[in-house]
Amino acid sequence: MSSIPDFQPLYKQVYNVLIDRIAEGAWRPAEALPSEQALAEELGVSQGTIRKAMDALAAKNLILRRQGKGTFVAEHTQEHALFRFFRLSRPAPDRERITPALGEESIKRRTANEADRYRLQLRKTDQVVEIRRTRLIDQTPKVVEKIVLPLSLFPGIDRKKALPNTLYSLYQGEYGISIAVAQEELRAVLANKSDAKALRIEAGSPLLQIDRIAVALDGQPVEWRISRCDTRDVVYSVDLI
Repeated sequence: MSSIPDFQPLYKQVYNVLIDRIAEGAWRPAEALPSEQALAEELGVSQGTIRKAMDALAAKNLILRRQGKGTFVAEHTQEHALFRFFRLSRPAPDRERITPALGEESIKRRTANEADRYRLQLRKTDQVVEIRRTRLIDQTPKVVEKIVLPLSLFPGIDRKKALPNTLYSLYQGEYGISIAVAQEELRAVLANKSDAKALRIEAGSPLLQIDRIAVALDGQPVEWRISRCDTRDVVYSVDLI
């Protein structure tokens, strides 16, 4: 623990050590972590400190506790990732979370532009992969997405024959990149001609735009996603605790 800055609370120092180890692959997705007692002995802290660090990891859905089985690194399965990161639901009183289907998709490789470089902390010469998707709800296009990824982090992703409905499981399973947090900004926008064609609506119709930066465990921004949503029949739903 001597290499960790001592101005942080001890449990936070332990939290950072565990985050670093997960990010480095010391424990793979769905793999069990050592017991609290074993970690406490290894790191030279109390079990209470380990438990507090574990509580913080669990609160961010980075680990999963299973009664009688132990504590495991969270895995971005298709179902888990959709439930955690896709926030469109039916309106109240149902508030049923919606699982979108994948519609049309295109993918290309290009040089990062100024906006990409700013949002993903890239250099002028860096290459990115741009994915454009339509997402279907009740078999109707409701969301258009533009997803920008640093090619250096996801080599060959643009050459895959098919991408999964939820990309976060692919990031984790094939590239060893786990999404720790998604930072989102919401605003009302008007549909442009491209939106209107993809969503089968009139140009100028109101849309909800979700501007998201997905951040990996090590704090690096790894994905910039802009989703433009037709919310006439759905809502953006979040529980504040």
